Amino acid sequence: MFDITKDIHSVTIFRRNPALFMKQVKKTKRPVVLTVKGKAAAVIQDAEAYQRLLAIVARADVNEAIRQGLEDAAMGRTRPAQQVFSEIRERYGIPR
Repeated sequence: MFDITKDIHSVTIFRRNPALFMKQVKKTKRPVVLTVKGKAAAVIQDAEAYQRLLAIVARADVNEAIRQGLEDAAMGRTRPAQQVFSEIRERYGIPR
């Protein structure tokens, strides 16, 4: 869980002791938000957590594509595969 009192710091403080922040990220597995003039500017997180985040995003993209496909099918926004393949062959000059 993100802790606003421990996980938000200015870039200036980070520059003074980046190793301390890296230890914190590694130990807590929580990201650290770095601010510039009081506004969030960057997020530091460990590589493992970032990789997990990328995997979650990839799955979400796939799930959304499937949802859209199912919605298209339900709304009748489909065409026979034979028709689509014929159009592709014609467009790219692919012989039968």
